[in-house]
Amino acid sequence: MVRSSSLRTARHFLRKHRKWPHLPFNIKWQLTSKQQEAFQNLKEAARASSSSLQHRQETPNKPYLLSSLIHSFSIYDCEPTPRAYHFILKTLSKTSQLHQIPPVLDHLEKVEKFDTPEFILAHLIEVYGNANEIQKAVELFYRLPKFRCVPSVYSLNTLLSVLCRTSEGLKMVPEILLKSRAVNVRVEESSFRLLISALCRIKKVGFAVEIFKCMINDGFNVDTDICSMLLSSLCEQADICGVEVMRFLGELRKLGFCPGMVDYTNVIRFLVREGKGADALGVLNQMKSDGIKPDIVCYNMVLNGFIASGFYSKADELFDELLVFGLVPDVYTYNVYIDALCKQNNVEEGIKMAASMEELGCKPNLNTYNMLLEALYNSGELSKARDLVREMSSKGIGLSMQTYKVMIDGLINSGKLIEACALLEEELDKGLCPQSLTFDEIICGLCELGLICKALELLEKMVNKNVSPGVRVWEALLLGSQINISFIEDIGLVDSKLNSSTLPEP
Repeated sequence: MVRSSSLRTARHFLRKHRKWPHLPFNIKWQLTSKQQEAFQNLKEAARASSSSLQHRQETPNKPYLLSSLIHSFSIYDCEPTPRAYHFILKTLSKTSQLHQIPPVLDHLEKVEKFDTPEFILAHLIEVYGNANEIQKAVELFYRLPKFRCVPSVYSLNTLLSVLCRTSEGLKMVPEILLKSRAVNVRVEESSFRLLISALCRIKKVGFAVEIFKCMINDGFNVDTDICSMLLSSLCEQADICGVEVMRFLGELRKLGFCPGMVDYTNVIRFLVREGKGADALGVLNQMKSDGIKPDIVCYNMVLNGFIASGFYSKADELFDELLVFGLVPDVYTYNVYIDALCKQNNVEEGIKMAASMEELGCKPNLNTYNMLLEALYNSGELSKARDLVREMSSKGIGLSMQTYKVMIDGLINSGKLIEACALLEEELDKGLCPQSLTFDEIICGLCELGLICKALELLEKMVNKNVSPGVRVWEALLLGSQINISFIEDIGLVDSKLNSSTLPEP
């Protein structure tokens, strides 16, 4: 018992008087706690400064937030943290005080000892870019090692994204890439993607293709998104031919690129626009060989290409083929097919097709009726054209400017000038404004018939719509009239209205 009591006494003495060393995690916890309290103190100082002008009274070499940072951490006897510097840099950028950032960076570079996290400086590069301070963004990138920060592709891409926003910035990219290699920053696939995207955006597709070739030569894998972007941009170019597009598509396929529906659609659209209907059909067949089922949009474009080129029999085959494939024709498909029938002077079949559309649940639109009307007027079937207009009215389909133009031109060509004039006045009463050429045709026709007063009435309405008559209108009025006082007065009245409506106010 005595021995046991002696042990208890000895342990009690050791616990009471021995100075145990602090464990490392305790020191770290205390330090973190102090830094946290200092950071909270800094945030409070920042809030106070935002509601006062105190920070504006400080010297430029030591802005208020920097002074607050130094003071906050000194009173807690600890070193400032990267988080604290990130906070004041974000605060200065959010409050548009970029002029106070350089002193903070100088202090971070020359006084602090910690390795500055790259994301802090990359964020500042982006801030400078958003403020259009491109040169400062570039200088900061070159300065990264001075902050004890090893630059990587992360900061490089941040700078590239800033430079790629403008043509001026893009001119600086080659130098940036060369200098980045000197500091062992390797350009990665993400960097190539940035550059290619920027070049495509500003229509420098040729340069984008060269960058893509460099990417492949550097051993990077073929990226589907980049290939699609390049192909799409190439198809939007106005100064490129179908042969070049098809050659580029072939090169991509050799590299392992498998075009998708969108890619094939872009190529087909381009070829049809260039009048290469046969090549567009070849791409359509290639889609099927690749196991991609063309949609109705692809068939519509190829159909349109063949009809525009006059290959109507091939258009019939394509129409039958899409039905066999189980595709449902839309209104555009029917319109393309009806257009082909009308161009072959087979208007009756076109009208029947329009009726079939409705039976199949696809209502004809205004373009459908405009095509049929134009074909009827061109073939001289005015009675059927009037019946079709009445049908449109019964279905609640209003006449557009294009519809009136088709009807008026058709009546003029058929010698029905008075009816065309009445139709023009109806159009004006509805608040629509025809083209100047339509007015000119009717006014000249009225003058040839000796209907000068009617021509002048129409001319006055034309001027009231701020539509300027052509020279041939005045010539027709003079040639087709008997020169008398009343006519000259009428001409003067219209001329004064025309001048008052066209001349700018003093």
